[in-house]
Amino acid sequence: MRLVYIDIFRGLAIATMILVNFVSLAPKPYSALDHSPWNGCTIADLVFPAFLFVVGLVLPYTLGKYLTFKQRINLQLYSKIIRRSLVLFGLGLLLNGFYNYDLSNIRILGVLQRIALCYLFSSVLVLNLSLKQIKFLCASLLIFYYLALTYLALPGHVAGDLSPIGNLGSYIDRHILSDDHLYKGGGFHHQGDPEGLFSTIGALVTALLGYLTGEWISRQKTNSQTSMNLAIMGLASIVVGGIWNLFFPINKQLWTSSYVLHTAGWSLLALAICYEISQVRKKDNWGKPLEILGLNSLFIFICSVLEIKILVKTNVGEISTYQWLYEHLFLSWLNQENASLLLALLMLLFWSLVAYFLYKRRIFIKI
Repeated sequence: MRLVYIDIFRGLAIATMILVNFVSLAPKPYSALDHSPWNGCTIADLVFPAFLFVVGLVLPYTLGKYLTFKQRINLQLYSKIIRRSLVLFGLGLLLNGFYNYDLSNIRILGVLQRIALCYLFSSVLVLNLSLKQIKFLCASLLIFYYLALTYLALPGHVAGDLSPIGNLGSYIDRHILSDDHLYKGGGFHHQGDPEGLFSTIGALVTALLGYLTGEWISRQKTNSQTSMNLAIMGLASIVVGGIWNLFFPINKQLWTSSYVLHTAGWSLLALAICYEISQVRKKDNWGKPLEILGLNSLFIFICSVLEIKILVKTNVGEISTYQWLYEHLFLSWLNQENASLLLALLMLLFWSLVAYFLYKRRIFIKI
């Protein structure tokens, strides 16, 4: 069963991701569309959690017959979940290595790898735990993660060191994966990985909160009160995350507990709008462009990232292809912020047209 409001929400996430991915390539983008250097949260920092949130959001529907009617969970189902997780993880490795595949220093983790791990673990947990147990697990993991990062002292550091080099997640990444296989962009060399091993704990909770939301929606009447309740829960989550931020900073790279609640709150608010427009008011045409993007979100994401890598790694003269386009087509008549934004908007338009082409031919690429 396909629910349009989920496709619209997923499409909003992929559209914003394309926008911020291209904007962030510029030397001086709008700060709201670029990731926070460390603590804090911008529009760009809301995108990835939205993807993980929707990973869990769809589980009540994709695994519904096993959850509702208590059908026997067999090895075939687990093998399907594992296969999909491995494919996602493998696609992430292919993106990381493009286009010089050197296994001695390839980055092991990444966006698709984190999605794969969260999909795998959340699916297994959902199939084996009750709703009450999952709620307890989410609370326990958030508290455990907070205590581990703030009260464990690493060699040469003091307890509660949440600096890029001194936090527990960075320590685990460096000692398990080694520097050669960590993310090396954005000043992260010799630090941890922004999609690191230990911070996957917080990311998993993001996916499980999506599942709890989807399961709750499936039991509600389709009316504006449901939309309002989603918005209220979103605001409450943002408030609690903001309070927690006072002593455990909102931080995407560490995927802190306060960040989990803050971003889940914004996902709930966006979902409330999508639900009200599509499910309650039946104004599907309002969100049609986003729905079309959402129907092929994985394909569009992979291809857009490949495009970025090509633009950055190929040259026109002595500068990258991206820099040439940025300077010669936009910077000559716009300031730096608007030049990067316009280029990103044109890229978003291009990929929206690709998604529309696939939609008109009823091509939906899944794994």
